[in-house]
Amino acid sequence: QGGRVRARPPCTASAPGRRAPVMAHTLAPYLDAIRSTLQVSLCLQSYPSQVVERQSRPEIEFQDTPAVLLRPLIIARDENERCLIESSINSVRISIKVRQSDDTERMLCRKYARFITQRAEQFVILRRKPVEGFDISFLVTNTHLEEMIKDKIIDFIIDFMKDVDKEIKDLKIALNTRLRAAATAYMSQFAK
Repeated sequence: QGGRVRARPPCTASAPGRRAPVMAHTLAPYLDAIRSTLQVSLCLQSYPSQVVERQSRPEIEFQDTPAVLLRPLIIARDENERCLIESSINSVRISIKVRQSDDTERMLCRKYARFITQRAEQFVILRRKPVEGFDISFLVTNTHLEEMIKDKIIDFIIDFMKDVDKEIKDLKIALNTRLRAAATAYMSQFAK
């Protein structure tokens, strides 16, 4: 057809009668860029440590061999919301900065991230301590890819990013509702 590539529609239904999930228009390209970058970055293989004999440890964490580290990549939606993807031959570290527009959202994000990182064992790929300047970090190694499906890991990270934003917004609404109810009850004492 004359060298033209036809773009597929952004959201298509998987079956007749079913609606496809709809993302916010500004969020979709950001998450699509992260998804495609992770597809490329998560081509990992076993690599024994060049420093410690008989060990294979995540090169992105220890950075013993600079030759096997790739250049870090930042995908940013804006200055307040970004994702850092650091790749090496046997591991990838994904760090997420969640949008925080005011002090309430900063406090909620800090508490939510702390709650999630305390349960890092259940998430397997979640790091206990995020990279400096980011809220949440994941570490995917070649052994994780041997045990789990790569596409499922990517789906989990993308869904996690969507859910964290939604959860913080829901927590903020619930907090404001409770504050409004408490203020109304307190002020009703003086109305009598």
